[in-house]
Amino acid sequence: MANAQQNQARERVRRRIRRKVAGSPERPRLAVFKSLHHVYAQVIDDGKGITIASASSLDKDFGSEPKPGNVAAARKVGEVLARRAKEKGVTRVVFDRGGYPYHGKIKALADAARENGLEF
Repeated sequence: MANAQQNQARERVRRRIRRKVAGSPERPRLAVFKSLHHVYAQVIDDGKGITIASASSLDKDFGSEPKPGNVAAARKVGEVLARRAKEKGVTRVVFDRGGYPYHGKIKALADAARENGLEF
């Protein structure tokens, strides 16, 4: 019951954020999702409705280290996503934290993406 209430609360926050944050061809949206076991991130052009680049802790390049659900894994996902986005010519993005608090895995992913060349 408590988990369902937490998900509803996060969904309300996510909708509130999405009203203000939208990706464009010049500055696509970097959207983050996390489950209990994995971290996912995408760079999305909302105007065309396409995903430009994506990375997750399930990717083949990810390997077995670090464990998929921890902060080190989120950092690695941020690094991989930044590299793939730069290969597609994207350097500036708008960060969409997906309703999650900006700390822990979300912060680690964002910091790693910034360190590897994405601006936001």
